[in-house]
Amino acid sequence: MYDIMQQSLKENDIPRIQETLESVSGATDAARAPRMEALGLNAWYGKTQALFNVTLSIPRNKVLAIIGPSGCGKSTFLRSLNRMHEEVGGSIGGSILLDGEDIMDRDPVFLRRKVGMVFQKPNPFPTMTVAQNVVAGLKLNGMRDRKELARIAEENLKRVALWDEVKDVLHKPGSSLSGGQQQRLCIARTLAVEPEVILMDEPASALDPISTMKIEELIDELKKKYTIVIVTHNMQQAARISDFTAFFYMGKLIEVDKTAKIFTKPTHRQTEDYVTGSFG
Repeated sequence: MYDIMQQSLKENDIPRIQETLESVSGATDAARAPRMEALGLNAWYGKTQALFNVTLSIPRNKVLAIIGPSGCGKSTFLRSLNRMHEEVGGSIGGSILLDGEDIMDRDPVFLRRKVGMVFQKPNPFPTMTVAQNVVAGLKLNGMRDRKELARIAEENLKRVALWDEVKDVLHKPGSSLSGGQQQRLCIARTLAVEPEVILMDEPASALDPISTMKIEELIDELKKKYTIVIVTHNMQQAARISDFTAFFYMGKLIEVDKTAKIFTKPTHRQTEDYVTGSFG
């Protein structure tokens, strides 16, 4: 096993990473500015530290894949981006910025409208119909116009390519749909509140190959409007859908770069061994 303290990301790698991200994010200053940034991020569960000094820029309208072995901090990092880490008794140090503003200065409920989450297992609200599931967040925030809610439900079901499959069963429970349909329903629910960033924690790991393909096609379409961060154990999936890939190991960010480079010519030996299956 490698000595992480010697081979993990060094401080002088950070400017190179930032330059790489900015160079493909657009020509204007606004387009080059990252949508989110983690700056010296540390995270704990009680007294156990799960993330160590992670600095990572997340470019807008791109897909960033987070890879690494189980227990390396991937999901902790993801949940920190919308403060859900705190909901499971965790704490963080350092800074996380959304459009240049520290997320710790934002109300968590408002933040989660801007930074939505799609979980590993589909979680439609079992007592709500298909249509009600899509607009649940809007109703929670006070919207009551039935015609507008129906319009938004239809619009977002179409955005996730689910409308034709469910338009005749909108009155049935969301939990009555197949697993792949439920996951797309949950994505539609996330989109309905108009987020800026979508976090996905292994969204296709419990799905069959056809449903997985639909989710991947949807991600490719969604990045035209949204910034997406996805945790995945599937190396092929990361290679197919992401623009950038970050490799985590033992709570540390080892390397982040364009996905093509990570999978063909990574800078760090640990990264190469992981993506080629030598360990992990």
